[in-house]
Amino acid sequence: MSQNLQLLFQIFQKFLLPILRILAFAYIGLAIALYLGQSNLVFMPSRDVIETPEILGIKFENIQITTRDNINLDTWFVPAKDNDLVGKGVILFCHGNGGNISNRISYLPIFRELGLATFLFDYRGYGKSGGSPSEEGTYADVEAAWQYLTQERQIPLQKIIIYGESLGGAIASYLAQKISQPNGNNNAGGLVLASTFTSISDRAAELYPFMPIRFLSRFSYNSIDRLPSIKIPVLVIHSIDDEIIPFHHGERNFQVANPTKKLVRLRGDHNGGFLDSLETYRNGLHEFIQRI
Repeated sequence: MSQNLQLLFQIFQKFLLPILRILAFAYIGLAIALYLGQSNLVFMPSRDVIETPEILGIKFENIQITTRDNINLDTWFVPAKDNDLVGKGVILFCHGNGGNISNRISYLPIFRELGLATFLFDYRGYGKSGGSPSEEGTYADVEAAWQYLTQERQIPLQKIIIYGESLGGAIASYLAQKISQPNGNNNAGGLVLASTFTSISDRAAELYPFMPIRFLSRFSYNSIDRLPSIKIPVLVIHSIDDEIIPFHHGERNFQVANPTKKLVRLRGDHNGGFLDSLETYRNGLHEFIQRI
């Protein structure tokens, strides 16, 4: 019996132990890579502004604004109509983690058809904006965008709809919570979360279930914890076919949001669902705007 145990121990030492060591080092290496490389996974900016609204025959203003930490941001103000700057309201558009504002031009004809102006801004490190992206930096960026609309443009707060696309939904939620007051003062007209995750840690844990993601994560970007304290109307738009941010993230965000709220289900992929389900998307936005 002792000889059998000794043989098993020798096999373990000779064959299994080296394999376990390799697996352990690979696991630790992956954990280190995920920890150090998070910014490259979260932010995927492009400096190339490939087109402007002019390609669609839409007039716009190209404006530089400055954040509280002195970063210059590149922005576009697109009027609702050529002779009506604000129209029914202004979409404060917080884009997703990839590309820059020039990749969001497809939204503009839809918003204009609904009588809405649009204010698009590039986060630091994106497009022609200065600096390098960070979570706290994107929060400072959206604050600067809000201050520009409310203080320099003097647009009534209730006419501003904070719109967040994908990662931008977490940034939009941050702003909505920051300005939200129980008495209704200083509140925007509404918050739109389009294809937005509950939190970046929730999504990362789904992608890497074998890693201690919540321990490793250096980012929060948490919408679901902010929504209960946001008192303005919320519209959640999400495709049931979304392959990047699964639909259940949108459902959970909707569940915790306060009334008044609306959920619009689209078909199509993460980036193109609003075009694949254009009528549903447009009608959902129109109904939401009519209610706020």
